[in-house]
Parts: sequence; structure tokens; C-alpha cells
Amino acid sequence: MVDEAKTFPGKKILVVDDDRDILEALQTALAGLGVEVFTASDGELALTQAEAHKPDLVVLDMMLPKRSGFLVMERLRRGKKKSEPPRIIMVTGNQGHRHKTFAQTMGADDYMNKPFRMEKLLASVTKILSAAQAGPETPA
Repeated sequence: MVDEAKTFPGKKILVVDDDRDILEALQTALAGLGVEVFTASDGELALTQAEAHKPDLVVLDMMLPKRSGFLVMERLRRGKKKSEPPRIIMVTGNQGHRHKTFAQTMGADDYMNKPFRMEKLLASVTKILSAAQAGPETPA
């Protein structure tokens, strides 16, 4: 369950999807978490926005015009540890398990099939941003 009082001022989220309705719905829902939200409707614009805004988290559609979500994720994660931003939630209409495994291998923090419940996405975003705020775990 999402903690309604949990907000993340100063955090930035990039939402990438080629469906304008999905972009608007996600932008509205995520703004309720107190984050700054940027959007992109194709893979090339996603990389431009990521470079310009340095998001903490990217909600990334797998099937995009100009550059696939996998290619975008590969570029965003190149040379970074999984715990380093941007963290990535991949969303897709593709029901195949092979794509989920590949996305996780590439460093996706979560993977959701469309259609998904907004509460599920918000819970994932909250979990990832909360963990990032807590910082790296220290060994016992």
C-alpha cells in the first residue's frame, strides 16, 4: 500500500511512452508524490530529456518510436551500478517472460505489464525512491 503522506521533493522522474494518454495520466499521478516530472514520447527524446534533467527514476515503455526502450535503458545504465540513478521501471504491453528477464538482466528495478493499476506503479516508485533516499546499505 502506498503511503499517501510520502513525498519526494527535489526528485525527478522521466516518463517515456508513445501514448499521450498514458503520459498525461502518469504525469498527473506522479506529481502527487511531490516530484518533478518530465516526459518523452520516443526513445531519442528520452535520451535528450535524461541528459538535460538527470532524473532519479525513469518509467520507460519498451516499445517506442526511434529507439526501443531496451536501447534507451542500455544507454542510461551504461557504466553505472544498479544502485546509481537513474533507476528504471519498464512498462510494456508485451506479455513475454523473455523480455522481463532481459530487462531485469539489463538493470531494470521493476517490470510491469500494461495495463497496470496506477496504485501498483505508485507503490513501486515509492519503494525505489525511498530506498534511494535511504542511501546504500551499510554492512553489519
